[in-house]
Amino acid sequence: MSLLHSFENAIFMSIVPKVDEEIMVKLVIIVLMIQLTVSGISPACGRAEYRIGQECCPMCGPGYYVRRHCTEFKSTTCVPCPSSTFTDAPNGLVSCRSCTFCDSSAGLRVKRACSSTSDTLCEPLEGHYCTDPIKDGCRGAVEHTKCSPGQYVNQTGTASTDTVCGDCVGNTYSDGSFTSCRPHTQCELIGFVVLREGSSSYDTDCGQRQNTVAIVAGIIVGVAVLAATCGAVGFIYHRRKRKRKAQQDTCLKSDTHMRGQAIL
Repeated sequence: MSLLHSFENAIFMSIVPKVDEEIMVKLVIIVLMIQLTVSGISPACGRAEYRIGQECCPMCGPGYYVRRHCTEFKSTTCVPCPSSTFTDAPNGLVSCRSCTFCDSSAGLRVKRACSSTSDTLCEPLEGHYCTDPIKDGCRGAVEHTKCSPGQYVNQTGTASTDTVCGDCVGNTYSDGSFTSCRPHTQCELIGFVVLREGSSSYDTDCGQRQNTVAIVAGIIVGVAVLAATCGAVGFIYHRRKRKRKAQQDTCLKSDTHMRGQAIL
């Protein structure tokens, strides 16, 4: 390197008096490139290029990947991404990226289908919320919490938040699906009696009030009707029995009379 530096200094000393500032700048650039080449360091590639060995190759556009790298005499060979793969930016990749699969077992569904230039975007299934959000999408979701009997839905779940439950207190109840606790039915106000007291998870059960007087009166009437029916049946039976006996007596007297006349 000392020999190279001495050579550079000799060039500068012999040229400086004869060149202007513009030429001086060009010479400095040339010298720097010589230094980089000798030291094994290559200049950086452009923004639309990628390095392969000592070459700066043109990148492939979104939706494409590198089939063959460039050479000193040929540019990069790019081909379209196969189905279910993509590249979403200029690249020097030798294969496209696989599209994301929206797994229903992970609580996901497709929000935006994959294309050659963009990956699949997933979103939570209905009744689920995202637990692993990414830009414009989701990588994992779980089902909304279900409120238990005795609780109400204080805040309905969304695609990004879980359901929030609250507890019923006092004389109120909810089966877990209500958005607010409901007061227990007051049976006496609607002319009924309590069959089962309400709790925080179910309402009071009401039933009709039983009328004792009406029940007793019904029993008495029933007994009276039964007794009257039995009496009528007994009366008819005895009447028919007496009538048959009278007929038998008449026949017997007639037979005795006829026998007496036959003897005479």
